[in-house]
This record gives sequence, structure tokens and C-alpha cells, in this order.
Amino acid sequence: MITLPWEDPFSDERVTVPLIFTTARRGALKRATFDGKSWRPAVEAAGIVPTRATGMHALRHFYASALLDAGESIKALAAYLGHSDPGFTLRVYTHLMPASEERTRNAIDSLFDSAAGETRP
Repeated sequence: MITLPWEDPFSDERVTVPLIFTTARRGALKRATFDGKSWRPAVEAAGIVPTRATGMHALRHFYASALLDAGESIKALAAYLGHSDPGFTLRVYTHLMPASEERTRNAIDSLFDSAAGETRP
């Protein structure tokens, strides 16, 4: 179990929830333990040389980018990541996801189609 602020990281209200990933003794899993016993061995088994770009922090960037790609707001993402300044989140975590270019094209195409009175399937 872990007790943290829930929807608002700056709130004094705390919520206790069960952990999804735990140690063998059902305690909180530390980043260094997960990195050394699970993540790095998996990266090496995949034939990838462990570097900062393939390390644990890359998961944080992927998480942030995936949420942004799914339409989550910068303000909400900043709160999830523990940032007090959404501008910092915007500057650091706005990696383009593969689908973003196509989604942009589709949005503009739909805009022009709608102006022309057409609809796309």
C-alpha cells in the first residue's frame, strides 16, 4: 500500500491504494531495484546497449508523450509528473509520437472538407 495525494499532487488530502508492482515482500519497488533486476536485463536481452536513451528515464518520456498523444492536457500531465510549472513539462516532454503527423493531416483535411461541405468516412 502507498499513501499519496491523489488527483491534486499539492493537496493535503491523502489516499491509500495498493501498489501494482511490488518487491517479493510486497513492499514498494524502488527504481534502482527495478532498473537493475528487470529493466536493464530486458534491454540487454533485446540486444540493446544500455544507455541513458534506453534507460528508465526514457519510460518517463514515453509515458508523457503517450498521454499527450492521447489528448491529455499539459496542465494535467504536469501534475501527474510532479511539475509545478506546466511550461517546463511542455518544453521537456513534447516528443512527437508516430501518429501525430497523420492526426494533424486528418484534422486539417477535415477542416477543409467541412468548409467545402464534404465529409470523410
